[in-house]
Amino acid sequence: MTTDLQLKQEGLIKDARKLVESYPRVPITVDCVIFGFDENELKVLLIRSDLELFKDKWSLLGDFADDNEILDDSAYRVLRERTGMDDVYLEQVKTFSKPNRHPGGRVLTVAYCSLLNIEHHQLKKMDNELHWHSVKTIKDMAFDHHEILNECYAWLQKRIQEHPLGFNLLPEKFSLRELQNLYEAILDRKMDRRNFRKKFFAMDFLIDTGLYEDDVPHRPGKLYQFDFKKYGDTKKKWSGIDF
Repeated sequence: MTTDLQLKQEGLIKDARKLVESYPRVPITVDCVIFGFDENELKVLLIRSDLELFKDKWSLLGDFADDNEILDDSAYRVLRERTGMDDVYLEQVKTFSKPNRHPGGRVLTVAYCSLLNIEHHQLKKMDNELHWHSVKTIKDMAFDHHEILNECYAWLQKRIQEHPLGFNLLPEKFSLRELQNLYEAILDRKMDRRNFRKKFFAMDFLIDTGLYEDDVPHRPGKLYQFDFKKYGDTKKKWSGIDF
């Protein structure tokens, strides 16, 4: 039997629905900016736009969010449908809301970003010429995707100086040369070798394995590991790298 309280609640819900139906209806999309590190170069995953207006231009991986989807779920669905990958962590970066960003009308898009080691993540779908591009070579893109890419790149550069996420892109045992190459590729600038090493040693998160590089065209360097346990278990935190 329906009580007066239940009837009142149902009436309030109907009123709320009518109110929402009176609001402007603006589509929401998600765009995934997937950065990859490979052969000392920062790359981004792009596809050819399937919109005739932007024929032959490159595009980020994106789609509309379904009405019944949480935005995070939409981003992971888009990534899975476009690439076949389901083992990539995404982080929400920013909402882009310029009224004229889409030629068909107002569309909001929420950008998600990830950074991964290309060798460890195989693309399982190649539709629309999906492949990796050097970030430095990207120029003209569909929609406002170049702006989104640049914003996410700036976010990544700040992020990698505030958190040790870059170590997940290196081998388990790495040289300081490899570590510096990684930071130089992502931050897009050369760094003083002595100053770079001094700052990393000062944080006391590097473990000297006692091993050296082998089969390299230069003088073999020592191999190190990042102490993830010490980073996670102690009160000592990543102090940030200001190069």
